Amino acid sequence: MNKNLLVIISSPSGGGKDTVITELQKLIPNSAKLVTTTTRPPRPGDQEGVSYFFVSEDAFKRRIDAGELLEYNYYAGHYYGSEKSVLETARTKYDVVFSNIEVNGKHNLDILGIQNLSFFLFPESIDILKKRIEKRGGISPEMMEERLKIAEEEIEKSQDYDFRFVNAEGKVDEVVKKIEKIIKDRQK
Repeated sequence: MNKNLLVIISSPSGGGKDTVITELQKLIPNSAKLVTTTTRPPRPGDQEGVSYFFVSEDAFKRRIDAGELLEYNYYAGHYYGSEKSVLETARTKYDVVFSNIEVNGKHNLDILGIQNLSFFLFPESIDILKKRIEKRGGISPEMMEERLKIAEEEIEKSQDYDFRFVNAEGKVDEVVKKIEKIIKDRQK
């Protein structure tokens, strides 16, 4: 059995990566989501240490300077990153660790030689992605424009992912089943 599998699931903002990870955790025994660190403020329903580790920008920059982050990114006005110690702890406790890092983060892990199984989720179209983001609320027209521009760049940069799937509206279960089968095949 292939233990300590790091599974990266990326998508543009609003692409469904967190939903897919939540569903996969229900199906894959002894799995967990890697909790990343961010400078963004918590949203309603966010839980410290479950959704993210929430820190100030100064604290985040200290982690960068101390070499404590495997990868990090500045996105939509906030820092996001994966701490080395958090990944190491998760990999000793779980057979499968899911990460929702974005494309640059995945590429940084590749550069560091950290083995992973990667999936990129596409929306059916940019218009559908825009509707998904709008449904969340709290996004100004300028932020929406920035997120859609970033989404197009991420889709372009996702060519080196192991697998790329369309995450069609209302069909998340199909994507989850495909990813579950691939993970279970890798665990044999």
